[in-house]
Amino acid sequence: MAKILLVDDEASIRNTLKEILEYEKYEIEEASNGEEGLKKIENQQFDLVLCDVKMPKMDGLELLNAVFEKEYDVPFIMISAHGTIDTAVDATKKGAFDFISKPPDLNRLLVSVRNALDNSSLVKETKTLRKKVSKKYQMIGSSPALGEVKETIQKVAPTDARVLIHGENGTGKELVARQIHEQSERAKSAMIEVNCAAIPSELIESELFGHEKGAFTSAVKQRIGKFEQANGGTLFLDEIGDMPLAAQAKVLRALQENKITRVGGDKDIKVDVRIIAATNKNLKEAIEKNEFREDLYHRISVIKITVPPLKERKEDIPELVDKFLSDIADEHGSKKKSINKDALKQLQNYSWSGNIRELRNVVERLVILSGDEINAEDVKKYTE
Repeated sequence: MAKILLVDDEASIRNTLKEILEYEKYEIEEASNGEEGLKKIENQQFDLVLCDVKMPKMDGLELLNAVFEKEYDVPFIMISAHGTIDTAVDATKKGAFDFISKPPDLNRLLVSVRNALDNSSLVKETKTLRKKVSKKYQMIGSSPALGEVKETIQKVAPTDARVLIHGENGTGKELVARQIHEQSERAKSAMIEVNCAAIPSELIESELFGHEKGAFTSAVKQRIGKFEQANGGTLFLDEIGDMPLAAQAKVLRALQENKITRVGGDKDIKVDVRIIAATNKNLKEAIEKNEFREDLYHRISVIKITVPPLKERKEDIPELVDKFLSDIADEHGSKKKSINKDALKQLQNYSWSGNIRELRNVVERLVILSGDEINAEDVKKYTE
């Protein structure tokens, strides 16, 4: 049941609105002025505030300001008998969800209340999902090698510079791309990922740029490509070293002109996309073999970040193992297993050719097959 605070100096208005909203199964609290309303917001959790504009002591706009300055996460609907366009605009600029004139149209009021509550619920869900995503893509470790990567991310993220991430398979190149996006001005928009190695060469142009209906035999309807999906956000081109030369030429044009053309179309479509690319290949060698365009290489590598392999940051292994033990326990709905110091030393001495991805798999194997505490014998047995 949603909890709503009514803030109005007129008792008759509060009583009328309370009766209507309680009939709609909302829980209602009242306040006769802005100061009383602020105290209640500070001490209770509300899903919505219905607030009069003109009140003694502290008016509605002052209350709205105070609540948003204190960063309380609650939507406001402003109600006023002295409603003007200027007042409505001012209230909206200050963060109010809606502005309704007195006497309120009850149908309009109820629709606005439902919309405000639905919107608030979506905002909260989005924040929760963002926290989960941020937790999932954390970069774990405090080694100097990883510290350099984090420092570069902090410097480059606020800019729109294109970034080329290089590293072995399993080192966490996607995590670096995610951190750049999450710390950028584009974080509120999407980061769209394309694995260039996983898409057949004859389909990659359609995947990147989309296609028009009838562009080819199986094009039964129009398709929006990844560039358009990422408009306003970030496009992550993973394993770009495996992209066919024909597609490379079109990507280069898109970066030069900030526009694309769908396969089978003739209309230019403007796109605002930040490019982050990643590869495990030596692109300079690929250029010499005519397998990668040099002009595209220079376009995508304004900033270059090399992600160190796990063998160069073994001091991070205890932190990584602890994180994986927690994650696996959450996934399995079980108690987090412990691991002793000898077992951790054993893991640090192991040669991780598959890097962090391999370490994560080994930890999951140990969780499943070992006893309550993972020991050195378990590590020896299940890593060979």
